Amino acid sequence: MGRGVTVWFTGLPCSGKTTVADRVAEILRKRGLKVERLDGDTVRKGLTSDLGFSKKDRDENIKRVTFVAKLLTRNDVIVLATFVSPYRERRRLTREEIGSFMEVYTRCSLEECMKRDVKGMYRKAMAGEIKDFTGVNDPYEEPESPELILDTDKETVDESARKVLDKMKSLGYL
Repeated sequence: MGRGVTVWFTGLPCSGKTTVADRVAEILRKRGLKVERLDGDTVRKGLTSDLGFSKKDRDENIKRVTFVAKLLTRNDVIVLATFVSPYRERRRLTREEIGSFMEVYTRCSLEECMKRDVKGMYRKAMAGEIKDFTGVNDPYEEPESPELILDTDKETVDESARKVLDKMKSLGYL
C-alpha cells in the first residue's frame, strides 16, 4: 500500500500550499504511510539558508530540494513539497529528476493571498521593502499541465485535501 511519490504544491505565497499539504500529511499518517513534508520556510532555515531570492538562488533552492525529494521518493516515502517554485523550467527539471511526481497548483487570487498574509510580506513588497517577491515584483509562471488544480479561494481545506488524495489514488500512489 502506497509507493513513493513527490506531490509538489506550487502557487503564490499564501495560496494554501502548506495548509493543504499539512492536512494531506495528517490523513496519510493516520493510514500508517511514510510521509515527509518539505516546506519552503523550513528548508530555508537549514538546507538552503545560504540562498536569497534571486532567480539563480530560487533555482538552486529547488535543485537542492529536488535531490532530497528524489532520495525519499525512491525509498517509498510520500513527499509533500510546498514551494512557490515560480519558474516552469525548474519545475519541469524537478519532475524529470524525481520521476514519480504529481504537480498540484494551488490557484488563488492575488487579493485572497494578500488577505491571508499574516506576515505582511505582500504589503512590504508593494512598499518596496522586499524585492524579488513573487506575485508583486517577480513573476509566477502558472503550471501549464499540472495533475491537479486546487482553487483554494473557492474550496475548503478539506475539499482540497480530498482532491489531492483522490488524484493520488487514481494515479496509483495510494
